[in-house]
Amino acid sequence: MNTPDVIVIGGGTGGYSTALRAAALGLDVVLAERDKVGGTCLHRGCIPSKAMLHAAELVDGIAEARERWGVKATLDSVDWTALVATRDDIVGRNHKGVEAHLRHAGVRVVRGSARLTGPRSVRVEGGDGGDFTARRGIVLATGSRPRTLPGLTPDGRHVVTSDDALFAPGLPASVLVLGGGAIGVEYASFHRSMGAEVTLVEAADRIVPLEDADVSRHLTRGLKKRGVDVQAGARLLDAEVLGGGVRARVRTARGETRALEAERLLVAVGRAPVTDGLDLAAAGLATDERGFVVPADWDRLETAVPGIHVVGDLLPPPSLGLAHASFAEGLLVAETLAGVASAPVDYAAVPRVTYSSPQTASVGLSEAEARARGHEVDVNTMPLTAVAKGMVHGQGGMVKVVAEAGGGRVLGVHLVGPHVSEMIAESQLVVGWDAEPADVARHVHAHPTLSEAVGEVFLTLAGRGLHQQ
Repeated sequence: MNTPDVIVIGGGTGGYSTALRAAALGLDVVLAERDKVGGTCLHRGCIPSKAMLHAAELVDGIAEARERWGVKATLDSVDWTALVATRDDIVGRNHKGVEAHLRHAGVRVVRGSARLTGPRSVRVEGGDGGDFTARRGIVLATGSRPRTLPGLTPDGRHVVTSDDALFAPGLPASVLVLGGGAIGVEYASFHRSMGAEVTLVEAADRIVPLEDADVSRHLTRGLKKRGVDVQAGARLLDAEVLGGGVRARVRTARGETRALEAERLLVAVGRAPVTDGLDLAAAGLATDERGFVVPADWDRLETAVPGIHVVGDLLPPPSLGLAHASFAEGLLVAETLAGVASAPVDYAAVPRVTYSSPQTASVGLSEAEARARGHEVDVNTMPLTAVAKGMVHGQGGMVKVVAEAGGGRVLGVHLVGPHVSEMIAESQLVVGWDAEPADVARHVHAHPTLSEAVGEVFLTLAGRGLHQQ
């Protein structure tokens, strides 16, 4: 009972996907989890936040109906208790689904805190734990936690992290968001939809700084149009909790010191890998200076200790710290442990999405990255409002394609606008399969749709421009 083929430590997206695939391949799997299977994504991140962002989209729709379409609708109020109950129901049903999948697959879930006691051995303390020895390997999947800033102590009410922002009491009248990455932008967007005054502060010279510069520009324009005060190139100097909120001082991009007050300060400055308590040294492992567990073999996600693999947020770049990337990593590691041939994860072909309003979605290289890597490129950009369906939505946005010069392969696709999270799948295949613009231009996109803007951009790059000349 205590000598399974595989021991997985951590039941988040990377851990449970590894366990499910390994079990499907006939391996005996023990999954150790000290909290709830599903991890941050299911319980504190991806799923609850997207549920709330859907509610925010409905609120925005009421305003659009009244102001743009003559539908005289009004918003009486937001029943926070009912909204939270719906969110929690969605999370709860997903949680039960993951538990059922693991149970039906024959994965033995062991509750408790796991630590390494050797290169093939694990001790699980608390719950129904014990000592276990893996015949084939151990998978580290303990995830991450929000980073904070010196001097800022989250209290769950006035100073909150991305993990507890949605669980803080009620809707604040004003929010100061520190961090203009995907998480910070999503929370800024949500609170603005719910009527809060929002200031978004990002230390880099533009928000979503890891995305293409044109994505940042269009997203900034869209957020400012909605009333979000976007402060890029700005740094927090200090902050203090007052009786009813937070007072902060920020150094702006112009070098001015600006005093800001808000009911809530939301810290979204990134996430840090969680390895405390794992006792990596007992198995001959150590983290790098940033706290990541670095694979010795990226094709197998295997560490320097043979048989110990790592998935999810414990991995440094080029891994992306995204749930869907960890699914792919889990499949790869499970198949590797089962002796099944498996292609390495192609991180360049993993899509990146920000579920704000407007949304962003990208895959592959930005224009700057492509040029920095020595590519000569052809670039084509088209506003979504250049197609009829984009005019219908009226939210602006764009499609940008970066391809090798002279009709070569597509290196990156970047989208901003409504529903682009659902449009990126086509571009993921285009980039992942090394397609050229002419390959895409042969395929007909439905009219009128937002996706036809993608088709139009590729038509133009292939020398067959229709509406875009």
